[in-house]
Amino acid sequence: MEVNYKMVDIHPLAKIGENVEVGSFTSIAEDVVIGDGTWIGPHVTIMDGARIGKNCKIFPGAVISAIPQDLKFDNEDTILVIGDNVTVREYCTLNRGTKANHKTVIGSNCLLMAYVHVAHDCVIGNNCILANAVNIAGHVIVGDYAILGGMSAVHQFVHIGAHSMISGGSLVRKDVPPYVKAAREPLSYVGVNSIGLSRRGFNTEDISLIQKLYRTLFVKGLNVSQAVTTIEETVEESIYKTEILSFIANADRGIMKGYTQ
Repeated sequence: MEVNYKMVDIHPLAKIGENVEVGSFTSIAEDVVIGDGTWIGPHVTIMDGARIGKNCKIFPGAVISAIPQDLKFDNEDTILVIGDNVTVREYCTLNRGTKANHKTVIGSNCLLMAYVHVAHDCVIGNNCILANAVNIAGHVIVGDYAILGGMSAVHQFVHIGAHSMISGGSLVRKDVPPYVKAAREPLSYVGVNSIGLSRRGFNTEDISLIQKLYRTLFVKGLNVSQAVTTIEETVEESIYKTEILSFIANADRGIMKGYTQ
């Protein structure tokens, strides 16, 4: 570990891996684990409960594993888990969990741009991008490869599906199914994230099937119950049909609006 002990505050019981670099004026609390090869910039605050993976990069001003901004929090023993190869840019605030789930989780290979806030008990999947000043309230689930545009705000308990893409400045009050693009106010379906899916190896047939499913759900003017029945009766079986119907069935907050002119 490369560190100048005169300029940092590292608790002697913190567990810090090999080849970890810690910048000046950074504070690391006692109940912290940091994986090998991680770079911690100057003026970073890492509080009790942080579990940081390997080869991460945490930039100046970030506050990692602060207690939740939840009035029900009673100093229970909870953690914040960050996977491997995660980049946390300047002034992000990532809170640990509450007794509800006992942890907040950020998956591997994620990019959290400057001023992102991830609240208590959230689960952010792998390979996600949260652009500048995205604010995520408590208990939110974000699927793998999701991209949230800058200054978006996500309501508590919302579920954002894998491979989805949400326009900058969006107010996300309802669940966003997987594979879609979402924009406008109120947040609405604006198409399938076909370019993103193609870049990730989805073939033309799979993308066409996903588009067929969402045309029925969002474009044909059916309500959700009617669309689900139509999909069940007319669309061939596939992993995408099963996944999308399961997402809808478990969307406790309801799903976002369909396509509008």
